[in-house]
Amino acid sequence: MTDPTPESGRRLHLPIHLRWGDLDAFNHVNNTSMLKLLEEARVRAFWKAGPGEDAPDTAVLASGIDQGVLTLIARQEIEYFAPVPYQRRPLEVQMWFGKLGGSSIDVCYEVYNDPSNHERVLYARSTAVVVLVDAETGRPTRIDDEMRQVWAPYIGNPITYAHRR
Repeated sequence: MTDPTPESGRRLHLPIHLRWGDLDAFNHVNNTSMLKLLEEARVRAFWKAGPGEDAPDTAVLASGIDQGVLTLIARQEIEYFAPVPYQRRPLEVQMWFGKLGGSSIDVCYEVYNDPSNHERVLYARSTAVVVLVDAETGRPTRIDDEMRQVWAPYIGNPITYAHRR
């Protein structure tokens, strides 16, 4: 589920299946569906596992508004490299942190085809700025020591976007 990448920290490797409904009229994954796929990877990476479920060591957040802390997206950027066609094998979403701030994290993603494919395709790169927020007050809350400890090994180089204007 993870690998060491010496120059940029470890990465999570999360398999995310496509649904037929993720495709648009052009027979590839719609840009809004890509956001949902990245969201699914993020939830699996951060939220604690339920009974009988497996989760990566980064999954330290309790889900639900009654748990006290919410994760809100402050910003998201995606750069596409190739259309994502429908496929039965899961996409591989690689994730790491470009930055751990006081109450925010820059979550970096690369979306590839299934690792068993002999020709690897990088479909997209993305960065999401996620802010931890107190559920009662709506104010940002600090990343605690446990989060910082389990997330720190996954800090790597932030994404540099090639096609910015």
